Amino acid sequence: MNTIHATELGNVEIQTNDKGIATIEFSHPLSNSLPGKILQKLANTITEAGQNDAIKVIILKSAGERAFCAGASFDELIAIDDLETGKTFFSGFANVINAARKCPKLIIGRVQGKAVGGGVGMASAVDYCFATKFAAVKLSELAVGIGPFVVGPAVERKIGTSAMSQLAINATEWYPANWAREKGLYTDVYETAEEMDEAIEVLANKLANSNPEAMQLLKQIFWEGTENWDDLLSERAAMSGKLVLSDFTKNAINAFKKK
Repeated sequence: MNTIHATELGNVEIQTNDKGIATIEFSHPLSNSLPGKILQKLANTITEAGQNDAIKVIILKSAGERAFCAGASFDELIAIDDLETGKTFFSGFANVINAARKCPKLIIGRVQGKAVGGGVGMASAVDYCFATKFAAVKLSELAVGIGPFVVGPAVERKIGTSAMSQLAINATEWYPANWAREKGLYTDVYETAEEMDEAIEVLANKLANSNPEAMQLLKQIFWEGTENWDDLLSERAAMSGKLVLSDFTKNAINAFKKK
């Protein structure tokens, strides 16, 4: 019997309705943790949606009820054995963040559950983010011997240096959804996914009827000062790629896996 490796699983789907609202959904059976192939597909899907004139606004969501995104694929992380592979691995979320940043359409985030590491980065890279009360956040990278270098600029831009450093330093602590709302990561936090989806539908319909050129110009203004992020996030990916080769990090990852 052939065993399918976790890095081969996962999917990205896009659906567009007649109002020009596109919904991009990513999924993976391991708490929506994302291997490199799925991250690349997600980045490409966001880029293509941005280039499609029929699409007015984008909703970014993940499948399931419990976890928004558990970050990068652990199976891929522990297999890294050279610098180039490490840099490529950590460039996965960098590509998604940069795709969202450069997409000329406004992106609404839907965070129904916990977000870890790269998942926090994705929530930070959308333009308007809804969440449920179950959408706690954690930047766990330091706990496995690296740091949230790639997602750091996106998270810091959204919630400020103080809150971002709090998440990065206290790397094993979950911070509740209301904390994330107070810091500006989430705009609203709802009791249920159903209530959140109703609010998302209202805003998406408003934006679908708004002036596309005005929204594009607004987005450019919101992201002013990030023009160097292609290079910056690539440099950050190399930092993590180097750290993951160290004995300290390999031991930390193996200890983390055994928990």
